[in-house]
Amino acid sequence: MPRVAKVVVDLSLNREFDYSIPDELAETAVLGAPVIVPFGRSERRGFIVGVADRSDFPHLKPIRAVVGSKALIEKRITDLARWMADYYLAPIETAIRTVLPAVVRREPAGYLRRLIVSPTEAGADPGAAERLRARAPKQAAALDALMSGGEIFLAELARRAGVSEAAIRALEKKGLVRIGEGVVERQPEAGRTLLPDTPPTLMPEQAAALETICRAVDTLTPPVVLLYGVTGSGKTEVYLQAIRRAADRGKGAIVLVPEISLTPQTVERFRRRFGDTVAILHSHLSEGERHDEWHRVQEGRARIVVGARSALFAPVRDLGLIVVDEEHEASYKQAETPCYHARDMAVLRGRREGCAVVLGSATPSLESWHNAHIGKYALARLTQRVDHREMPLLKIVDLRAEMEREGKPNVFSRELVQAVSERLRRSEQTILFLNRRGYASSLVCPKCGYVAQCDDCSVAQTFHKREQRLICHLCGKGQPVPPRCPKCGDPAFRYAGLGTERIEEILARFFPKARVARMDSDTMTRKESYRQVLGDFRVGKIDILVGTQMIAKGLDFPNVTLVGIVFADLALHLPDFRAGERTFQMLTQVAGRAGRGDVAGEVIIQTYTPFHPAIQAVRRFDLEGFYEQELAFRRELEYPPFTRLACLTARGPDDAATADYTARLAEALRAAGGAAVKVSDAAPAPFARIQGLYRHQTLIRSTSAKAINAAVRAALAAVRRPKDVLLLCDMDALNLL
Repeated sequence: MPRVAKVVVDLSLNREFDYSIPDELAETAVLGAPVIVPFGRSERRGFIVGVADRSDFPHLKPIRAVVGSKALIEKRITDLARWMADYYLAPIETAIRTVLPAVVRREPAGYLRRLIVSPTEAGADPGAAERLRARAPKQAAALDALMSGGEIFLAELARRAGVSEAAIRALEKKGLVRIGEGVVERQPEAGRTLLPDTPPTLMPEQAAALETICRAVDTLTPPVVLLYGVTGSGKTEVYLQAIRRAADRGKGAIVLVPEISLTPQTVERFRRRFGDTVAILHSHLSEGERHDEWHRVQEGRARIVVGARSALFAPVRDLGLIVVDEEHEASYKQAETPCYHARDMAVLRGRREGCAVVLGSATPSLESWHNAHIGKYALARLTQRVDHREMPLLKIVDLRAEMEREGKPNVFSRELVQAVSERLRRSEQTILFLNRRGYASSLVCPKCGYVAQCDDCSVAQTFHKREQRLICHLCGKGQPVPPRCPKCGDPAFRYAGLGTERIEEILARFFPKARVARMDSDTMTRKESYRQVLGDFRVGKIDILVGTQMIAKGLDFPNVTLVGIVFADLALHLPDFRAGERTFQMLTQVAGRAGRGDVAGEVIIQTYTPFHPAIQAVRRFDLEGFYEQELAFRRELEYPPFTRLACLTARGPDDAATADYTARLAEALRAAGGAAVKVSDAAPAPFARIQGLYRHQTLIRSTSAKAINAAVRAALAAVRRPKDVLLLCDMDALNLL
């Protein structure tokens, strides 16, 4: 048996340490097991990530203990973590922490245990309760309640029978019941009964797409399918029937959905079809729920996982299909080390485990679109909405002309006000979208020009009227609104810009009888907030739903016939080469919420740049034309998908020291990479300061990921990093701000 364990401890050292395996731990100190090991003068918790017969080190310390009764990380997940650490330039410890939820790493104190009561053979006798009834009526009532439900928790039995726990303990002394400890399984959807649904008949395009995916599940030909389907074309139904095909062959499945799309509506569709075999994994679960759901998957009691980014690493047995819905979403990219992309890691896991991968979107990423057109992925198209419903009618409102006509800038154009009024008259519903929360984006003094800025970040603070506070949306730091200008003392502050809170207020003035609700991170603070608002919207208790990107996708409400995009230009002119692509994707997704029922939909897009290619492409639903233009632009400038791009961002409390380190790093990258890589000059990041740390960055481009990787490693070894400067290495970077 292996005598050496390679252990990763919970410290960011980017090293594996060899320990000997004592004879008494030979059966339990296996790959993936959590262990306690001596480390310096203390003990540390770690995980066995490899086993061997020998070590290059002559004197090894022994493992002190194995924690728990089972290994937590399987070899296939460990290997995935190793690859992720290497490719994304991250310490192996952070990769291990990424693939295993924190609540599971803290085993074994994770299960919720309660006392359970069950009848003995004597207690199960129908006459036992009758013999007690005269002299011990409370004990008889408890026995009656127990017999009607069988095994039950002690506290629940006492509540149901209307007795104290002492009466039940008396039954135990008489040998009529047994009381023992049992595990309470915390399920996110517990207590919600859903009726199973029947798969509908697919439209021809859906059936063809399903056949392509099923062929991939059965034969891995092709191994990756890009499912491009316009909004409302029934992509989710294709996923469901493909998962059924995998399940019928004894295979498991993982479905990744962006966090903001993990609506109760989405979860219910999967549970209606597959019942309790579905596990839910996302950040809004309690720690206990996440713990129990993960273990249901590991033990094979749940075969289908629906969740956000990290659900990709769920230990699903015999994996047959991975679905990445809304694959273009930036939320699939982790912002901290390791900066992995769940879509790309899904393709890798599929290749390693021999399972099919489906990437689905109405607005695919340019990277996936390009891969499909060069034959790396298969392409399945859904060009029509379900039941041949029409795409919504799109109207562009030029806010420049509106301002000239009205003599002042208005939040709502005349066309949008009339359209909302008409929907209210017809008892139809409206969604208004603005991807900015708060009341006003800044507080300005008209006399001296002072703008209220965050002390720790290089951005203006946003005014939140309900709290009467100025809040920084980068670091979260807030302060009360000052009564007068801190610079000149003038009390006449003015609010510039707008957010969803202000939209809600304006709606109340325009449409005082309308029932309005707002969905953004300020209002969705409780666990059930999302479910409650969407439930009210579904049954018609809300006429107008105002929100940020939370309402941009994952919603399917047939009575929504109008979508208004209040200001389409927010992200269009950011200093990022992906700004046009992201704007096109966001507007197309929001527009797709309209017209999903029997009544045709309408979308009104308000903009100051109506002739921008992205805006015009949305109006024409011309994805292919816009993408062709964007790809030509990317090819010319040597940007992804034609090159690999990495972003190195240094953060430090001293601006000059951070800038100097970044400049030296850029020079070292040029020297190490040679002609194989292109390195930009070091420069302040667009957000130059966040949480009190100055930020400087350099970009690296190459057609070879290995060349970037090698250059970065060589540069990091050559340039000494100051102790108070942090460095984030973002391979395949999406966010350059």
